[in-house]
Amino acid sequence: MPLQEHYDVLVVGAGLSGIDAGYRIQTMCPGADYAILEARESLGGTWDLFRYPGVRSDSDMFTLGFPFEPWTGEKSIADGADILNYLKDTAAKYGIDERIVYSTKVTAADWSSEDARWTLTVSSPDGDSTVSADFVYLCAGYYNYDKGYRPEFPGLDEFAGDVIHPQFWPEGLDVRGKKVSVIGSGATAMTLVPALAKQGASVTMIQRSPTYVISQPSRDPIARTLRKVLPTKQAYAATRMKNAVTTVGFYEFCRRAPGLATKALKTGVARQIRHSSVDMTAFTPRYKPWDERLCVVPDADLFKAIRHHDVDVITDTIDRIDANGIRTGSGREVPADIIVTATGLNVQLIGGATLRVDGQQCDPGKRYIYQGLMLEGVPNAAVCIGYTNASWTLRADLSAKFFCRFVNHVREHGHAYGYPTVTEEMPSTPALDLAAGYIQRSLATLPKQGDRKPWFLRQNYFADRRDARRANVTDDMTFVRAGEVRSPNADLHTAAANAATGDTATDDPAHESVA
Repeated sequence: MPLQEHYDVLVVGAGLSGIDAGYRIQTMCPGADYAILEARESLGGTWDLFRYPGVRSDSDMFTLGFPFEPWTGEKSIADGADILNYLKDTAAKYGIDERIVYSTKVTAADWSSEDARWTLTVSSPDGDSTVSADFVYLCAGYYNYDKGYRPEFPGLDEFAGDVIHPQFWPEGLDVRGKKVSVIGSGATAMTLVPALAKQGASVTMIQRSPTYVISQPSRDPIARTLRKVLPTKQAYAATRMKNAVTTVGFYEFCRRAPGLATKALKTGVARQIRHSSVDMTAFTPRYKPWDERLCVVPDADLFKAIRHHDVDVITDTIDRIDANGIRTGSGREVPADIIVTATGLNVQLIGGATLRVDGQQCDPGKRYIYQGLMLEGVPNAAVCIGYTNASWTLRADLSAKFFCRFVNHVREHGHAYGYPTVTEEMPSTPALDLAAGYIQRSLATLPKQGDRKPWFLRQNYFADRRDARRANVTDDMTFVRAGEVRSPNADLHTAAANAATGDTATDDPAHESVA
């Protein structure tokens, strides 16, 4: 699709969230001219980027899938290739793929209150150019696609073998008969380790600290039964609801009864590894369940590999890497032909683009997040941020629907733009409260949340769904009428001072503040 000069709505990113946004714009904002700008040469986001052995979802596909397009695959915990095909098929079915402009990376987004529009600077094989839009929805994911996270390991440059980050897996890598050390203990490491063992490698997983792991079948027997007795859409909806209830319920159980949850999780693992050389210290974290994200192991594949003695797990620090392998903090030598640094992601919102409002740079880390998607003082724009404790799509779809309601309100009420406005002082906490390293390293760059609606994120799908249905798009919003001009920068950090002095009204006729 060639790039036009102007659109009603621009979506940035053609991954799971961007495709969902495209569908919602088509169905909820009929007649809106929109496009999806995708930096890569194909759609799919994460599922097109990651190509490492065994790549799969760590959430079930009945909740990770779109609510409007049933997942019909056999596996609930699905392979990456099957997920990518599902995304491509969905985009083609609804004509969303025809709206995608590929190889077009957004490097800057500038809002002009005088023009009441966004101007996006984009980079493509043809060079840099600009495109404008009335509304922008940023669905570029939450991490840097170009650079994974790798801590400094002393001596890494001395290693004689291959050093690989899973984000950039080399095509055709043969690991048969090789000694492979995987550094890390998150979902990527848990996926890679059994997959590499299956390919004939001798694998050692080296983790600084253990992770909570839970095994579940890759195929959902209840979903299979429902498919036999119900039409496809009804069976999918029922399974989706069942899995959402289970996920939220288990999360609440872990947070409210961490002692019982820890015992249940450890008991499940103990049964799996009792006849292996790996003991429970390798699966006994120092933190409470769901302080960090749990790792799902489909069909107990990791534990099977451990029991078959194809995999060893070492819990230790890394002292140094030399030409032949890794020396741990306790002095253990781990020989290796290949080192895989499954050490995480670099968190990056809005695809790394620079965001400016009337010439003033906007730092998301210094802004409150509104309804889980809009930034304080940023007009006609939203950022898709999914759940950390459930499937990304559950939250992404709620956000896309709210964004469309906002777009419709602005257009139907004669406004040029609207932006969230903090109306009174409130404490701030990180919008994402996960203790995982990739979150903790990036707290300064992530939006903050308040202590009440609509500035508070629940991380609970059912509560959020209820609130989204009841939400009034005018709450804590400032709207500017068409033909008038008011810079949102004038309202930044002034609402609390006004409230303190009792000056909560404005005589400026150019805007309508709704609190």
